[in-house]
Amino acid sequence: MSHVSGITFGGTPWIPQFVTDLNQEKCIGCGRCFKVCPRDVLDLIDSDDNDDEDESAQAKMTIKNLNDCIGCGACGRVCPKSCYSYAPLPLAA
Repeated sequence: MSHVSGITFGGTPWIPQFVTDLNQEKCIGCGRCFKVCPRDVLDLIDSDDNDDEDESAQAKMTIKNLNDCIGCGACGRVCPKSCYSYAPLPLAA
């Protein structure tokens, strides 16, 4: 199966890996991926699971607009918990 591919400035072939899933169980809500995403794909939301007043509210990342992902992989490179799953985009037949 052929995939959408490109070439780097240096001439190296490149197959973008697009976000397919975000494991919210692993997410610690650090916001690193949110800060590096150039396309507004992600959103940091407050978690309602925290009822303890002594702990600060914990945020979780969510996929806001998957269709805007450009396959750069920046989110996964900065994620300390490896929360992201990726796949190449197949070429349309």
